[in-house]
Amino acid sequence: MRSLLTLSFLFAVGFVMAQPAQKLVRSGNNFYKNGHFKDAEIDYRKALTKAPNSQKATFNLGNSLYKQQNFEEATAQYSKLAQSENKEAPKSDVFYNLGNSLLENKKYKESIDAYKMALRQNSKDEDTRYNLSYAMSKLQQQKQQQQQKQQQNQQQKQEQQKQQQQPTKPNMSKEDANRMLNAMNNNEKRTLDKTKNKKNTPSQNQPEKDW
Repeated sequence: MRSLLTLSFLFAVGFVMAQPAQKLVRSGNNFYKNGHFKDAEIDYRKALTKAPNSQKATFNLGNSLYKQQNFEEATAQYSKLAQSENKEAPKSDVFYNLGNSLLENKKYKESIDAYKMALRQNSKDEDTRYNLSYAMSKLQQQKQQQQQKQQQNQQQKQEQQKQQQQPTKPNMSKEDANRMLNAMNNNEKRTLDKTKNKKNTPSQNQPEKDW
């Protein structure tokens, strides 16, 4: 996280109109430095109602949201500054903090893009270079996990298809199976006995042989 932006003096009409917003930003900065990030957020938001284009209030609001682990909203504030013609907040700091909030939200590809933009503004920033390397390793790890998950899903689908293709076995107890087997054996035995009796008994309709 890059530090808060402090206020510089404005001149003429701009100074008069910006005074209420400046006081709120200063108040927010005091809260922030003392670790009261929610109170700081409230003052920064109030400052933005009075001076919607205040880049210092927007940047510091992003910082207070980040400290509260509200990375989604922090990203939104830094993104506003990244897309604007920023004269108060250094672009390298804006993209650095944007990259950090995206990284915390596990949006690794987007964080890599933000760090690269920060390095374009300040190529000697070692913190940005380190975070870029870290985000790239996390992206690679994320891709590997996604591939493993896809393979597991495919294996599960294949196993389900095999189970559906296999004939279903009737639910039968061991006793029922034995009774059915005995009945089949008895039927077979009776059939064999009948066949033997027919062979041993001469047929009455059979004609006499001629000698």
